[in-house]
Amino acid sequence: MIDFKNSPVFKLKPIDISEARDDFNKFLIEGEFIFAGFKTIRDQVVFTNKRIIAANVQGITGSKVDYTSLPFSKIQAFSVETAGTFDLDCEIEIYLSEIGKVRFEIRGSFDLIQFNKYISQYILD
Repeated sequence: MIDFKNSPVFKLKPIDISEARDDFNKFLIEGEFIFAGFKTIRDQVVFTNKRIIAANVQGITGSKVDYTSLPFSKIQAFSVETAGTFDLDCEIEIYLSEIGKVRFEIRGSFDLIQFNKYISQYILD
């Protein structure tokens, strides 16, 4: 599992969901779908209508991957922060019971308002 206590910030770039790792589809349950995807150099994070799934690629070859699921049912609160004039990153913070705060910094063009509507719909349902 990803150590959220020592590394609670993910610095990500948006990707088209078609660019998400094929492995993610193996973990999806019936009725679950990906609505947003992000990446670092090797790692990826996707948001589905049920949870957040993070793929942490490990080792030199990258053949070992840790997948961590953060179910929306465990989210107690969340916030979104838009990019500013000088600070071009937008931020998503979620607060999970027993894990604490996890922050996603998103670089590049990203529709945070639409994302907020999606995540609100799935978390508040």
